[in-house]
Amino acid sequence: MIFDQSEFELRCEWGEQGVAKLAPISDVVVIVDVLSFSTSVEIATNRGATIFPYRWKDESTVDYAQSVNAELASQKRQASNGYSLSPVSLVDIPAGTRLVLPSPNGASLTLRTGQTPTLAGCLRNCKAVADFARSYGTKIAVIPAGERWEDRSLRPAWEDLIGAGAILSYLDGRLSPEAEVAVAAFQNLKGNLGTTLEQCSSGKELVARGFAKDVELAAAINISSCVPLLADNAYRLPSFVKKDAINA
Repeated sequence: MIFDQSEFELRCEWGEQGVAKLAPISDVVVIVDVLSFSTSVEIATNRGATIFPYRWKDESTVDYAQSVNAELASQKRQASNGYSLSPVSLVDIPAGTRLVLPSPNGASLTLRTGQTPTLAGCLRNCKAVADFARSYGTKIAVIPAGERWEDRSLRPAWEDLIGAGAILSYLDGRLSPEAEVAVAAFQNLKGNLGTTLEQCSSGKELVARGFAKDVELAAAINISSCVPLLADNAYRLPSFVKKDAINA
């Protein structure tokens, strides 16, 4: 197929269509939503929490949380008074917490990967995710989630391209042109990620809303060996996951 990058081992494509085209023919999919779903999932699972991704502003969220015996994160970003998509709100989450975390991008894409093993990747765990992805095979799809414009159309997001490039830079194999662009972007700016992340559109939006600390947490690179793995419809640390439960 023209759009599935099947002649390359290392693949990269945006959003829902990227998942639809690449996931079925790849050994593993990595969802990259740096600001902030993937970063939040890394922080929470690194502390031993279980994160259930869910659709954004879906009326069934309360019932779903009850059905999986989990708390429901606020769909209003907040750094205090409970959990939300703000990474800061999750830095002290207790081990064993079960949390439904709706998001318009990273969570929604996670729910579309089907039976393909799925990881959550960000800057904080980019090398660890790349190393773990190799255990599934050589055909690796890295999906930058992007953001949404007011009309709900995809807004390609700088931070997700950089996050995808960071993961791909640690992988061996033939890069698709789309993957090459992501790696080149990361290599060009990796020495100044903190400042540049604050200056990109998504970063400026969060800083203006009072979430500069979230941007700081997301900009930290390779400080975590945590690899959130989707199993039984939730992200967990691989050591907590039974092999036969993956994407069950």
